[in-house]
Amino acid sequence: MEITVVGRHTEVPERFRSHVEEKLSKLDALAPTAQRIDVEVTHESNPRMAEISERVELTVRGKGPVIRAEASADDRFGALDLAVAKLSERLRRARDRRKDHRKNVIDPPVDVRPFDLERDLPKPEVEPVRAPSEPGESVETTLGDSPVVIRQKLHTAEAMSVDDALDEMELVGHDFFLFIDVETSRPSVAYRRRGWSYGVIALDATCTSSESTVTV
Repeated sequence: MEITVVGRHTEVPERFRSHVEEKLSKLDALAPTAQRIDVEVTHESNPRMAEISERVELTVRGKGPVIRAEASADDRFGALDLAVAKLSERLRRARDRRKDHRKNVIDPPVDVRPFDLERDLPKPEVEPVRAPSEPGESVETTLGDSPVVIRQKLHTAEAMSVDDALDEMELVGHDFFLFIDVETSRPSVAYRRRGWSYGVIALDATCTSSESTVTV
């Protein structure tokens, strides 16, 4: 399994790269079909965010669904430990789900996590760049002179059922998931509501711009 480590707004020393490889090598049993794990290390220079200044994002790519986890701490070694723990749990969930599908057993309800403040913290400012043009590519742009940062990412569309979309949403640790509904062929978004409740918004591709407002 290939492991790639990149730094955003920071240098990644060889010592940390070696530590990453050692930690992630223990996940082989949980991710036998994984081909690559992408590790992204980000440093936040804002002094007010010192306690979560180091963020580590892990993304498992292979024949199955993309599985992702991230965590922040005051040092990158601690952030890595937290992210690996989250990733291990999601890999176990994916492995158990595959076993249940082979046995034709319905998955139990997923555990709804509370709102994650770390995931929604402002991202570091970057210079305006072009929009993503290839699947998997992501770019960040600032909104005028404001501190608002917009991150854009291009994904390959895949038709799936609502149940599969909810499973995928849990595996990547997001509060929403964009997909093509296999039954209607419409672009749709699954998202968390309160408790065990979920919502799905679908777009009518034939509507005009004046009809495109959606109320949640």
